[in-house]
Amino acid sequence: MNNQGKVILAGAGAGDPELITLKTLRYLQKADVILTDYLASNVIIDEFANPTAEIVYVGKQCKSGIKTPQASINDLLIHYAQQGLLVVRLKGGDVSIFSNIYDELITLKKHQINFEIIPGITSALGAAAYAGIPLTAREYANAVRFLTFYNTHTIETAQWKELAKTEDTLVFYMSSDKLITIAQLLCQYEADASKKIAVVEQATTPHQRVRVFEINELLNENLSIDIISPALIIVGKVVNLHNEFSWFHGQNYEVSYFKQGVAT
Repeated sequence: MNNQGKVILAGAGAGDPELITLKTLRYLQKADVILTDYLASNVIIDEFANPTAEIVYVGKQCKSGIKTPQASINDLLIHYAQQGLLVVRLKGGDVSIFSNIYDELITLKKHQINFEIIPGITSALGAAAYAGIPLTAREYANAVRFLTFYNTHTIETAQWKELAKTEDTLVFYMSSDKLITIAQLLCQYEADASKKIAVVEQATTPHQRVRVFEINELLNENLSIDIISPALIIVGKVVNLHNEFSWFHGQNYEVSYFKQGVAT
């Protein structure tokens, strides 16, 4: 046990490398090994990681077919930690939102590996902020729900009936290829056909694009929508605020990476 290393389960934030937390940054500067998702910005590794750290790319890029099995990731965590190394498991967004952290925690606990969990800015919060859409703006929404609809079995009929009627803001992760189906189901269960849906592609990056539709627009059979992943879908009255408060203009946005002296 005394020779065991430690695993840091850390969120890299939502695309923009400057959204990483100082705590995660400091661990990256000390890490012996970094197991990083493809969604974590390469700038984070290039600019902030310990230059002697071993970098192992793991995770999933579903559309390209690249996938590291979760069992393999678990094995890597144990393999390195049992050598007495400091391992940072870097995940895109936040570690606790639609990630496989539960599997990793079970594995670490089983092998009595010390760990820490460091939160990150999840993509829903990053996308909403950079799109000028406050998710629980007063008089627009009292709550926000994070959902996923990557297959048709993740949300039951009874829940769709309730989602169609709610005033809560809905944010769908990993569901961009189900955009039309989401609109159809909301309409089927009597959602307001004029309710707005925002599609935020590559949120918080210079390539961010925000498109806003009404539900009834998405039911047009002649509509063709090409969505670049990763993308989030935001549904609700708060989407109406995008035009008024949009501030982020992608390619024109200046970033100033803060490598020098920030986390020493």
